[in-house]
Amino acid sequence: MKQQVWHAPSDCLIMTGESAMDRIIRINPLLEALKSASGRVNKVFIQEEKGHARIGEVIREAKARHVPCVFVPAGRLDQVAPGHQGVMAEVSPKGYASLDDILARSAKPFVVILDEVDDPQNLGAIVRSAEGAGADGLILPERRSAGLTETVDTVSAGALEHLLVARVTNLVRTMEELKDKGLWLVGAESSGDEPWYSFDYTGPVGIVLGSEARGLRPLVRKTCDKVLAIPLAGKVGSLNVAAAAAVFFFEVVRQRGGTPK
Repeated sequence: MKQQVWHAPSDCLIMTGESAMDRIIRINPLLEALKSASGRVNKVFIQEEKGHARIGEVIREAKARHVPCVFVPAGRLDQVAPGHQGVMAEVSPKGYASLDDILARSAKPFVVILDEVDDPQNLGAIVRSAEGAGADGLILPERRSAGLTETVDTVSAGALEHLLVARVTNLVRTMEELKDKGLWLVGAESSGDEPWYSFDYTGPVGIVLGSEARGLRPLVRKTCDKVLAIPLAGKVGSLNVAAAAAVFFFEVVRQRGGTPK
């Protein structure tokens, strides 16, 4: 199949913002999408002028996977994709996995459960840390939570392409189901009585994190088997949820042998 690479006419309009189409405007997330989920990438727009040193890598990966590339003036990309790195891809939205898909990945699942984390920047950072720590998947509630948006994809630096994400209608019911399947659920909250490392994470486990403003909701907190804290030595009262998440995730890595599975 011949690779499609062509230069757009000067009046070419780049169609974005369609309900069934997302976009990627940064190099790393785009390369990860091309390498791991090229079926999501429908078309890549590339600035005609000399740009980021890795644009050639994007073109090669797109060519290898028969993804059409269109060259357009950099000014056109500036108009429709501020902050781009010389590229913009139209991609199909990432699909959600099922809870069973996540649990099937390991005999000792390590899952991340987010209780109404509604800041896409924080969600993207949590996705990046969770994937880096080898988590089997992430669970979000359908309501009052950030979705898998362009911002989440960008902040995750491509990690979203590799992490299974499930969306559930009732988070507490899902937590009960996970406990029935043998997982221990550890809540992360500053009110916890013991430090984050005082739990055995070598078995099946879920780390539960609350929203930036409210923390864990009372019923979610009650459903956790343990609620642990990160003691702080400075003057601030708590860590950003994404920073706290990373501390917990890599304690799981440490206890399981020092490297992600």
